[in-house]
Amino acid sequence: MKASLLLIGLLSAGVAFAGPPAPHQSGIEGKDYKWNAQEGEKIEALHKKGDAKNGKEAYEVCGACHLPSGAGRPDGTFPQLAGQHSTVLIKQIADIRAGLRDNPTMYPFAATLTDPQELADVALYINGLCIPSNHGTYEGSDASIQVSKGKELFEKECKECHGKNGEGNKEKFFPVIAGQHYKYLLRQMTEIRDGKRRNANPDMVKIIKKYDNDQLVAISAYQASLVMPGSMCKAGPAKKK
Repeated sequence: MKASLLLIGLLSAGVAFAGPPAPHQSGIEGKDYKWNAQEGEKIEALHKKGDAKNGKEAYEVCGACHLPSGAGRPDGTFPQLAGQHSTVLIKQIADIRAGLRDNPTMYPFAATLTDPQELADVALYINGLCIPSNHGTYEGSDASIQVSKGKELFEKECKECHGKNGEGNKEKFFPVIAGQHYKYLLRQMTEIRDGKRRNANPDMVKIIKKYDNDQLVAISAYQASLVMPGSMCKAGPAKKK
């Protein structure tokens, strides 16, 4: 009930952007920046035992943009969240709430989570959703060429952290990228390279700095093609026309 009331309020005209602006902390541009400092509500949430039932209720607010399935939008405006590591979700939401990651669209929604326990709850629920197999991919006429180029670059420097099948690493806070939308991947990698993603991993920044736009397109095209065995949702029956 609480989440439903919050959703109605947030989606009312003008309310979603009402209230104080997001806080701002010095991110990767600051000399004392620590990518994954274990402090504040993040460390509290990481040590909480999540409750998926409560998390489902809290997720109703998130589902307005990311969809009830957690699939996000193929055009990349909202990322796929389903199946994402709970550690990654907790870090990213906490960073947005704390002003380390700039996301003015999501901030009013993230701010509705009341405490570290609710953050742990919603992260556990999202992590339990199966990853949709039908998502936004690179659709250019040269798709096979781009995917092939991207695979070569990915396996050279990305696979070590993000995994062969895009499974990421829960313990190291490296996200699942299998099933993620091509346009979202491209936007995030471009922003990390250009210094606009203030809570970026400095190790990734060092790697990605040397890639030009065409190379990022190729890497994103390949990443969006990745499939995690046993973790992707099975395709449903074809809809009758």
